[in-house]
Amino acid sequence: MRQIEMKRETRETQIQVVLDLDGTGNAEIRTGIAFFDHMLHACVRHGRFDLVCQAHGDLSVDYHHTIEDVGIVLGDTIKKAIGEGRGIRRFAHAMVPMDEAIATVALDCGGRGYLVYRGQFNGTVVGGLDREIVEHFFYSVCSHAGITAHIIFSGKNDHHQCEAIFKAFGIALGEAVLVVPGGSGDIPSTKGVL
Repeated sequence: MRQIEMKRETRETQIQVVLDLDGTGNAEIRTGIAFFDHMLHACVRHGRFDLVCQAHGDLSVDYHHTIEDVGIVLGDTIKKAIGEGRGIRRFAHAMVPMDEAIATVALDCGGRGYLVYRGQFNGTVVGGLDREIVEHFFYSVCSHAGITAHIIFSGKNDHHQCEAIFKAFGIALGEAVLVVPGGSGDIPSTKGVL
C-alpha cells in the first residue's frame, strides 16, 4: 500500500501527514505558515501525489521547529510508502524555470539520505522564512526518506527561486516513485535491496 499516515508529537510540535504516492496532486495543508503551505501545495500539485499535512507548532518562538518536524514526518512517510521499492523508477530529475529563476533537482530514492544544495537567496528572509530553513527542510526530508537529492538554483527573485525548488522537487519525487509500467516489479538495485 502506497498510502501512509504518520504522526509525530513533541513538546514543540504535533504533526500529522497522510501521503498517497499514487494520487493526482491533491493537497490539504495547514501548518500555520502561509508561505510554507504555498510551497508544499506547489510541490504536491506538480509531483501528482496526494498530501494531507496538519501541523501545530510553537510558532510564537519561530518557524524552525514546525518546518523541521514536517520535513522529518514527510521523509519518514515517503520512506514507508516506498517500502522495498519494487518496480519504482528510483532515479528522476526535473528542471523548473520561473521567470528569471531556475531550479534543477535530481533524486535517487535508493535508501541513502544525502543532500547537495547549491544556490543562494538574495535576502536573509524568503516569504517570511529565514532562508536557511529551506535547505534544512530538504535535509530533513532527504535524511529521513533515504533520498539523495541534488538541488541547484539561481535567480534574482527569492520567491521565484524558492517556488522553482519546491516544484522541481515535487516533479522529480513523483517521477522517481512511479511504478514503471510493464516493468518486472524487481527492486531497482544491483544489490537486490534499497
